[in-house]
Amino acid sequence: MPNVYRPTAPEPVNPDGRLEEVERFFDRLGVDIRHGGSAAYYVPASDHVQMPPFETFRDAAAYYATLGHECVHWTGHVARMNRDFSRSTQAYAREELVAELGAAFLCADLGLELEPREDHAAYLGHWLEVLKADKRFLFSAAAHAQRAADYLHAHKSDQA
Repeated sequence: MPNVYRPTAPEPVNPDGRLEEVERFFDRLGVDIRHGGSAAYYVPASDHVQMPPFETFRDAAAYYATLGHECVHWTGHVARMNRDFSRSTQAYAREELVAELGAAFLCADLGLELEPREDHAAYLGHWLEVLKADKRFLFSAAAHAQRAADYLHAHKSDQA
């Protein structure tokens, strides 16, 4: 099951305009980003990121933080960083922690404020289970997240 983030309102609520410099950052990655629907997620089989329309997010920072989270998932694809937790317990929770930490790193790098999302509470219990089972995983997750953020900063698509 892919990570799914649903904005709080289906109608346009975002009073902000797009941020030109942040848009350029994501555009140059060459990620196949599709807009529509009410959920954000990465689909490994088709290697694309699905995002709800920009206007349905609370503000621009919420949109870009979510896009950053999904792009960190994108870095884990076998053709890129080949991040695979499938042999670990709680593989889904491990990948989600990496993606959330990576999104936080990206937001800091891009000058965006990252606010807790509603789905963090649901993930927190899973993250705590992972950390209880593997006390060092927080450091490992942070390292994976930093490598993903570094990859995104260094990656330039020929299409962009």
